[in-house]
Amino acid sequence: MIRLLLVDDEAAVRRGLRMQLELEPDVRVVGEAGDGAAAVELAPRLNPDVILMDIRMRGMDGIAAVEHLKRVVPRIPVIMLSLHDDEQTRAQAERAGAWAFVSKCETSTRLLQAIRDAAAQGTLC
Repeated sequence: MIRLLLVDDEAAVRRGLRMQLELEPDVRVVGEAGDGAAAVELAPRLNPDVILMDIRMRGMDGIAAVEHLKRVVPRIPVIMLSLHDDEQTRAQAERAGAWAFVSKCETSTRLLQAIRDAAAQGTLC
């Protein structure tokens, strides 16, 4: 079972992702956070296998949160999720230490594959 922490500042997006992901027999959402600061606080306590995080959020954004998470829980891979799918955004995610980047416009198959790959490898690639 892959334990997942969802991080997005839009509650409706979190709800939609949770409903979609929990249809999978090997994924369980163990927590949700509305910004990066909450994710940094929750991750050590919840100990998820993977963190799925939006890049652009009110409060602490995903880039700053990944940088903090890499110091606090370095073994937990973070998949960055964003509507902004351009080279600059992807490069920011990579520099921050994200394990992968998935556009919100990509198929759910791509997202699920990234989650499963991150959980299986569990380290920065």
